[in-house]
Amino acid sequence: MSEADRVWRERGLREAVLAGDERAWRIWYDESFAALDAYVAWRCGGLRDLADEALQETWLVAVRRVRDFQPDRASFLAWLRGIASGVIRNRLRRRARDHRVVSLNGDMASAHAHDTAERERQERVAITLARLPEHYEAVLRAKYLDGKSMTEIAAEWNDSPKAVESLLTRAREAFRQTYSEE
Repeated sequence: MSEADRVWRERGLREAVLAGDERAWRIWYDESFAALDAYVAWRCGGLRDLADEALQETWLVAVRRVRDFQPDRASFLAWLRGIASGVIRNRLRRRARDHRVVSLNGDMASAHAHDTAERERQERVAITLARLPEHYEAVLRAKYLDGKSMTEIAAEWNDSPKAVESLLTRAREAFRQTYSEE
């Protein structure tokens, strides 16, 4: 589907949703859910409980803010991913704050002793992804979540494969550095 066709279609869906058409919401939901779920799970480092909470909150925010969606600026999925990014960052900040508070209280600290090394690693991955600049997160997502080649990413972004490869190298290094600081 061309960009012009996507914009036209999503404008129609937006107007139908604003008019109360439940079928339009169902179409958007059905078309977006799997890709949004995969994105949120990836951004949450595979922590399914965090991903489920973030996914649910993302849809709630989208329902409340659907008037803000502008199809000529980005696709509905891109808009949802932007909302999810903010939701995940906020949830991770709250978790980090709550963990610090719990750690100060000796009685409650023992309740968190059962956390496994794998869960801690997943949380570190999620926090690291949340701290990366958007363009680094985007290239890592395109490569590792969406499984695109350098050539595909370059074509999609109107850039050269060498430029994308360079960006991916910088993104990996930023990820490694941020992860090790966690």
